Amino acid sequence: MFHSKAIEIAVGVFVAAGLGALFILAIKVSNLSAFSDEAGYPLQARFDNIGGLKVQAPVTMAGVRIGRVDKISFDDETFEAVVTLKVYDQYDQLPKDTSASIFTSGLLGEQYVSLEAGGDMDNLQPNDQFMITQSALVLEEMIGQFLFKAAEGGTE
Repeated sequence: MFHSKAIEIAVGVFVAAGLGALFILAIKVSNLSAFSDEAGYPLQARFDNIGGLKVQAPVTMAGVRIGRVDKISFDDETFEAVVTLKVYDQYDQLPKDTSASIFTSGLLGEQYVSLEAGGDMDNLQPNDQFMITQSALVLEEMIGQFLFKAAEGGTE
């Protein structure tokens, strides 16, 4: 009888550990990393099209994660998407002419913001705005342009 209870307890602990591991994996995959909420300062970027960019998407520079997308809104005067980035405090030496671009990574097509440093001697300050941005490339638009060009070429 005791041997049976010990096996049941061991199986229960194993199942609980497995569920905990699945939960942590789900949090990491969905970019909800509440476990690593670093302090940071806000910067803004304006884009004509953000594609499928989401809040909590990574912000990278030279392939290194230096922040997260904090907020996405729409400016109804300029008709642009306003993306607020939270850059971690230890990366406070970004040149003022740093550019922001939206790229897609991996097979699942997760979008992220990539920063490329400029050469300005002055640094971006909290709440500054990127002057140079590149919007997301939307696959449907590219296919449409290709088909349009192909149709034009066939009529000549």
